[in-house]
Amino acid sequence: MEIEDKFDVPEDYRLPDLTGLPGCDEIAGPKSHRLVAIYFDTADLRLAARGITLRRRRGGPDPGWHLKLPKAKGVRQEITHPLTPSIKTVPVELADLVLAYTRGAALLPVAELDTRRSVTYLRNGAGVRLAEIADDRVKGTVPDGPDGMPYVERWREVEAELVDGDAKLLKKIGKRLRRAGAEPAGSASKLARLLGSAGEIPAPRLAATRPGSAGEVVVGYLAGQRDALLAQDPRVRGNEEDAVHRMRVACRRLRSALKSFKGVVGGTRPLQDELKWLGEVLGEARDLEVIRARFSRALDALDDDLVTGPVRTRLGSGLLDAEHEALERIREALRGERYFALLDALDDLVAAPALGKAADRPAAELTAVAAKSWRRVARAHDAAEAADDPAERRTALHEVRKAAKRARYTAEAIGMTELAERAEAVQEALGLHQDGVVAAERLAAEARAARQAGEDTFTYGVLAGLEQAGAGRAREEFPTLWKKTVKAVTELL
Repeated sequence: MEIEDKFDVPEDYRLPDLTGLPGCDEIAGPKSHRLVAIYFDTADLRLAARGITLRRRRGGPDPGWHLKLPKAKGVRQEITHPLTPSIKTVPVELADLVLAYTRGAALLPVAELDTRRSVTYLRNGAGVRLAEIADDRVKGTVPDGPDGMPYVERWREVEAELVDGDAKLLKKIGKRLRRAGAEPAGSASKLARLLGSAGEIPAPRLAATRPGSAGEVVVGYLAGQRDALLAQDPRVRGNEEDAVHRMRVACRRLRSALKSFKGVVGGTRPLQDELKWLGEVLGEARDLEVIRARFSRALDALDDDLVTGPVRTRLGSGLLDAEHEALERIREALRGERYFALLDALDDLVAAPALGKAADRPAAELTAVAAKSWRRVARAHDAAEAADDPAERRTALHEVRKAAKRARYTAEAIGMTELAERAEAVQEALGLHQDGVVAAERLAAEARAARQAGEDTFTYGVLAGLEQAGAGRAREEFPTLWKKTVKAVTELL
């Protein structure tokens, strides 16, 4: 992660005295470098539009390929790759990480930055680098400028970047730089400045809606969840922790919103179906990850004499192998035209939605949609109560959980926080029941496979008994929670 502040400075700017900053005992440097970076993007600048930079840089202490993905204000995720012989071909590993944005379009050189950098280091008494101040004199070139000729611009900027220091130090550095005449950078990056000067960088499209309207709230929410899905895409491809889960949640929230707010944004049934497909692709690996961790904890909690046969292998590495296979299926799906078409459809949705009559109504009227979502939960609960057959009742309780999840997402979308929390409590309580049921079913299947392989299956029975008991407790405790929840929601609505 990079945590940094950038500043625009005049050509005659002089760095201020940096002594006396908290924790800084030594000011070292400056040390000079020449950095030559070639930046890659699609012809229509799809990466720049999203604040993403992909470059091949030589010179300085970290030559190589660098991909910078936006994470949050002032914080960027940087992924590096060693220099390759070719200066025109992006390494496959990096090109793959931006496929959600390029969607198969070719990556081409779009700009070059030739930077003369002077770096000053701030260290503590132990010699640990706390921060770096980079003073850059830049020559930027866009080979295909607005008139078809190369566009060239020169400027100077200063960048303060944390190494092992804290945010308080970065703030104080920035204060001294500003007092000396620096101003917060007008662009997020050198590339954005150069491309913005050479021509307009396309911005993500967002439909114009009436301020304060239901359309503004719903379209804004859909755009936010579209962005959340896109942000997780490179993390899923890189197999980062919890990325599959977060991408799946974005899918679910989008699909739920399209169902709940169909009076505001219509004509989305095909898109809902595609979101369901993507959620299912993601779900296989996520479910395996969750249940593998669940079984690992359960086995660790058992006395050693209750763990017999190669149960740890079957419920550990065996499930992990299946999870890896599922992850590869995810990667295949994320490289496919069906996925790219889904992303295009999401872009079109937030740029030009089919707005219904409800879109122009005041946003406050969306509370009626939340109330309708909760009534759906209540009806599902009544159906579960009426079910006599245990198997039917288990299925019905799962339907209550799904309805509660949709009610939660609907309430979150319109800012009804307390209702969302009540719905989430129902979802989680029934989740404990459903997780126990699913885990017991999985254990039964694994036990059958173990029995066919001639393995001892005693431990599977122990685990299944614990899961069934846990599911039973969750089911027994649910009526009390439901009674309290109904009372609270009735007061809210």
